[in-house]
Amino acid sequence: MSLFKPFKALRPHPEIAQLVSCRPYDVLSREEALKESQENPLSFYQIIKPEIQFPLSVDEHDPIIYQRGNDNIQHFIQNNIFVADDKAMFYVYQLQMNEHIQTGLVGACSITDYFSNVIKKHELTRPSKEEDRKNHIRASKMHYEPVFFAYPKENQIDEIVNQVVSALPETNFEAEDGTIHRIWKIDNQEIIKLISSIFEKNIPSIYIADGHHRTAAAALVGEELLAMNNHQSTPEGYKFFPAVLFPDDQLQILDYNRVVKDLNNLHTSQFIKKLEQAFNIIPAHSPVKPTKPNSFGMYLDKQWYQLDAKIGTFDNHDPIAKLDVSILSKNILEPILGIKDLRTDNRIDFIGGIRGLEELIHIVDSGRMKVAFTLFPVSMKQIIEVSDQNLQMPPKVTWFEPKLRSGLFVYDLENSMPH
Repeated sequence: MSLFKPFKALRPHPEIAQLVSCRPYDVLSREEALKESQENPLSFYQIIKPEIQFPLSVDEHDPIIYQRGNDNIQHFIQNNIFVADDKAMFYVYQLQMNEHIQTGLVGACSITDYFSNVIKKHELTRPSKEEDRKNHIRASKMHYEPVFFAYPKENQIDEIVNQVVSALPETNFEAEDGTIHRIWKIDNQEIIKLISSIFEKNIPSIYIADGHHRTAAAALVGEELLAMNNHQSTPEGYKFFPAVLFPDDQLQILDYNRVVKDLNNLHTSQFIKKLEQAFNIIPAHSPVKPTKPNSFGMYLDKQWYQLDAKIGTFDNHDPIAKLDVSILSKNILEPILGIKDLRTDNRIDFIGGIRGLEELIHIVDSGRMKVAFTLFPVSMKQIIEVSDQNLQMPPKVTWFEPKLRSGLFVYDLENSMPH
C-alpha cells in the first residue's frame, strides 16, 4: 500500500510566489530560461537551471553549475525568500487552465515504494538525465521540484480536499501562460493522519504522470545517502521525496504530434500509395485533429488528410501495440519513412498539442519539415493499463497540461521530515 506522508516545505512568501515560480526545468532550453528570468532576481530558474548564470562555454553539467544552484537556494533562504513551515503538513495545490481544474495533494512519497513498484512507471529513463538531477540533490541535499503523480480516484480524499478548497487559498496567482495556481495548507493533525491512513489502506498503486527522471534520481540518491550512513541515525527525509498527487479522473493529457523531415526519397504520390496499404485516406478541407483512437491527421504539401487505420493493422489486445503512436510507427514511420528509433533519429521531432495545429502547418510550410502527423491523445486508462503490466510506453507519448509550477515547494532532505 502507498506511503504518503506530510513534510515541512520550504516555500516562498505568497505575495512573491508568482515572481519566484517558473516552468519545470525540462520543458525549456538554457537560452529560453535565461530570457524568461531576465530582470527577475527572484526567478527559481537560478536554482533549477543555474547554468543561466554562466557563459555558454561552461557545460551545464560542470560541477560548478550544481554548486551554484545550492549557493542560490541558500541565498534565497538566508534572505527569507523561502521560509520553512514550522511543522510537517500536507498541502492542496490546484491548477486551473481555462475551464479545466485539477486539484492535488502535496506530500512525501517513499523511495521504498519506488523500488517495490508501488509507484508505477511507464517510461524508460536515461542515465545521463538521471545523473544531472542526482547531482543537484547531492550538492544541496534538497529536492527542488516535486514530481507529478496520479492515484486512483478515492471519494474520501475528494471530500477532504473539497472541504479544504472551500476556504480562501493562501497562495493564488496567474502565471504568464494564463494558468491559475492556488495553494492551501492542511495542518490539522487528525486530517493529516486520516489522509496518510487512506493512502496506506485504500491506494494500492501510485502512477508517475510526469517526472520519471526526477523520481528515479530522488529514489537513487535517497538509497545512496542511506548506504553512506550505513542506515544508522539517518534523517527520515532521506527515505522520502516530494510529489503532487492528483486523482486520475482529473488529469488532462493533450496530443503529442510528430513532424518528419523528408519522405525517405519517395515522391508524394508514391508515399500516399504506400499509406493506402494500412489506412483509409480521406482528403480534408481543414486541419485534422483526431476525435477518436486509430485515426490520424496528416499535413503534406499544403493538404490535410484523415488517415483511418484499417482493421487488422494492429493488435487490439496488446496494450502497447494498440496505442496510436505504435500504429503510426509500425505502419508509417518504420516501414515507409525508415525511422526505427524515435529517441535517436534526427529526422523526426515531437510537438506538444499545447502549441496547436497552426504550429505544425508553420513548421511544414517553412520547409523545415516535410510532413506532420496529428494523433489522438493517450488516455489515463491506457497509462494505468501499461504501468500495471510493467510495460513501457514508446517515447514522446504523454503531454500533461497544465504543468506544475516549480519553486512553490522545496524539500530539505535533512529537515523536512520529523526526526
